[in-house]
Amino acid sequence: MEQPTPYADSSRPNVVFITLDQFRGDCLSACGHPIVSTPNIDFLATNGVRLARHFSQAAPCGPGRASLYTGMYQMNHRVVSNGSPLDRRHDNVALMAQRAGYSPTMFGYTDQSIDPRDATGPDDPRLSTYTGVLPGFECALDLSDDSTVFPEWLAELGYGTVGEGSLTNFGTALTTENERPASHSSTAFLTDEAISWIGRQSKPWFAHLSYLRPHPPYVGAGKFATLFDPAAMPTPLAPMASPHPLHQEYLDHKHRAAPCDETAMRHLQTQYFGMIAEVDFQLGRLWQSFMDQGLWHNTVIVLTADHGEQLGDHGVMQKLGWFEESYFIPGIVRSPSHTAAHGSVVTSYTENIDIFPTLCDLLSQPVPVQCDGMPLTPFLLGEAPPWWRTAAHWEFDWRYRRIGIDDANWPWDRDLESRHLTVLRRDDLSYVQFGDGSWMCFDLVVDPTWRTLVSDPAQVLPMAQEMLVWRSRHAERTFTDMLTFRGGIGRVSDVIR
Repeated sequence: MEQPTPYADSSRPNVVFITLDQFRGDCLSACGHPIVSTPNIDFLATNGVRLARHFSQAAPCGPGRASLYTGMYQMNHRVVSNGSPLDRRHDNVALMAQRAGYSPTMFGYTDQSIDPRDATGPDDPRLSTYTGVLPGFECALDLSDDSTVFPEWLAELGYGTVGEGSLTNFGTALTTENERPASHSSTAFLTDEAISWIGRQSKPWFAHLSYLRPHPPYVGAGKFATLFDPAAMPTPLAPMASPHPLHQEYLDHKHRAAPCDETAMRHLQTQYFGMIAEVDFQLGRLWQSFMDQGLWHNTVIVLTADHGEQLGDHGVMQKLGWFEESYFIPGIVRSPSHTAAHGSVVTSYTENIDIFPTLCDLLSQPVPVQCDGMPLTPFLLGEAPPWWRTAAHWEFDWRYRRIGIDDANWPWDRDLESRHLTVLRRDDLSYVQFGDGSWMCFDLVVDPTWRTLVSDPAQVLPMAQEMLVWRSRHAERTFTDMLTFRGGIGRVSDVIR
């Protein structure tokens, strides 16, 4: 792609905030993946800053996106599952964009459940879905599970009747993507709508493009369904010889266990990689549209994912548990006003909670006190701040597996609170703390596949202490640094001299 000559524009950049769903961080050709080619995402990386060790803070979609949109760890925003309400008191990226003078507009979905206090009553339909829209966004294209917008478009193209067969809703329409040309896929549909909308804007815009792919169903679109040779697929990592009980529960779960049949597993991998290749192709169309319209040199582009994908590793599928494959994700930030570091690769640990503060900084907005993440601005300037974090962190909660239990013993029975884990991932060790008090520690130097346990107290105790310090430093902070003293509104350091 050739970049056109820069053009003069207003004081504010355009912003496109792109999320991919269930995209593994190691599935980029820029980081050496032996099978998948992602030339358009790689192009963005060479014209921006790539975050080589970037992690999501929670899974599945709702919790992961809550951290991404609010800049908060799960222990603070408390969205622990798909359907957990997002507390209305929390700030978010869309509300910040409004304060910066934009009309933030969403294409796709955000998977954030309404705060019940904002419902119109018990019959409010928003209380029966977890695919709500993040407060602050205008919805230009609704691609939530029950949406019929995409099936209606397919029906107009002659693929059937809405409400029947594979066109019942958005979710069912995805199951037959391999039977249609790639130009008639959900990913192409979103890209078409976004490009059309951007072309109609007469002032700086903020667009959130939330692509579902490469999320299940594992079905590639058109030619991308047959792009990869099943015989060339890598062999997934086998589970540990003696799996943890939670791991074993997923190995026995019909929807989470990886296919035992090798042919089925290889086919599934080809479809996942095909979805990645198609997303990359559509992003190339988006970049080209920016260049054709003279927008490339005045558009901030942020690309990441809500979480990763197991893809058969450790014997399981999708996103769950403590496994790194479920949390390691791509991260690229391109700021047209920070060109010195374009093409650089950040090897420090970065987290999805850093994206919201980064956008605040790029749009000259204060970083909300709630944020656990930090602006990535130093890296965009080519600096390596010595105070940056030395580990990555994520959380997983599986209390939703107990839906329908007897709550008669509340508040005495706190079993649900024990169904939670937190991970501290350093270069040498990874420590997993469970809510019931048990723990595991993995030696990543001896075995980077997370299958070799450490039991030496001299190694484990410092990890447990480091996690305790991490949690204590990131406790909820809305009013903690304020004082009702001399009318002080702000940080304690600004009030007390």
